[in-house]
Amino acid sequence: MTSEIQTYSLSLSDKAPLVSNTFIFKGDEGNPLLAPRGVWSINGKLIVADTGQNRVFIWHSIPQSTFMPPDVVLGQLETTDTGRNAGHGVSANTLQYPSGVWSDGQKLIVADAWNHRVLIWHTFPRVNGQAADVVVGQPDFDHNQPNVQGIGTSPTAQSLNWPYGVFSDGTRLWVADTGNRRILYFETIPQQSFQKANGVIGKPTFEERDYENHEPIWPYSVRVAPNGQMAVVDTQYYRTLLWHNWQKAFSNPADVIIGQPDFESNGQNQFSLFPKHNSLSWVYDSFFYQNGLLVADTGNSRLLWFEQIPTVNSPWADNLIGQEKFTIGSENANTRYGTDKQLYWPFSLCITNRTLLVADTGNHRIIIFQLNQ
Repeated sequence: MTSEIQTYSLSLSDKAPLVSNTFIFKGDEGNPLLAPRGVWSINGKLIVADTGQNRVFIWHSIPQSTFMPPDVVLGQLETTDTGRNAGHGVSANTLQYPSGVWSDGQKLIVADAWNHRVLIWHTFPRVNGQAADVVVGQPDFDHNQPNVQGIGTSPTAQSLNWPYGVFSDGTRLWVADTGNRRILYFETIPQQSFQKANGVIGKPTFEERDYENHEPIWPYSVRVAPNGQMAVVDTQYYRTLLWHNWQKAFSNPADVIIGQPDFESNGQNQFSLFPKHNSLSWVYDSFFYQNGLLVADTGNSRLLWFEQIPTVNSPWADNLIGQEKFTIGSENANTRYGTDKQLYWPFSLCITNRTLLVADTGNHRIIIFQLNQ
């Protein structure tokens, strides 16, 4: 099936469409995707966190049709099972609400959010149910409580609480430790389980969880550009925090706020009934591309494109995907079932070469299409 998602600027005529040659992928026809919240592609492989069914799917090549069975299934003892932790206790080969994924084609890293841990495969998985090599956030593969000791426990340099996002540049690792309202930084991808983080972004120490308005309130995703910029989507305050140099994020607040005019503001669509070209609602991901930034404005069921990395607060987007104009924010706005030209809560983005992949979570599908620039 081939179906194009239309793109429009504010006036519908002064901007060229961002994408073309789009098609929709729904996973295995007999066991399709359910609310996927993570997508990644590297070296022609496709990796999808099938979040609603507690699995991670791997395809060795980008699918060319609407349905295609996966080559590898992680998280379940039987490939068609969908239960949390495979219906048993937590272990090295189970998952519970997997979200963010990252890979360089050799290693695989998965944010196993509701097990309050990050799993690392140092050898790319080749068989169904392959056990992870390393666990971050828990002392071993048999524990899965928030901050190790359970709800109400203070965080440490080794613990996690609802980690939803992961990112690496191939050497370093950043984890969006969402429930602890912070980003954990590891100088190298951990080789041993329960490794301590080397730094924390968003908190003055590893043991604090309370927050100020200039800190990440509910950081869901972290991205670092090749030239050093860092973007953290801060879902609860309807904004994306941007640092021009990620190394300064340990001690300085963000340089730019996308979606809000200042650190004190926290209105959904800036307290407007309808979205605008510079507002956000329940933002869940972003992705650097060329000289710009693409933001998943999830609650408005659209993607916002900034041709240049913003340098001022509340910047105007230059273009969008998923809606006819900037003032529409309804999911599947123009088609009842959203099978053609609309988005329904896009959660995750990945761009490789000129291919953009979107986890269109509410429509239970991955959208794969070619960027026109």
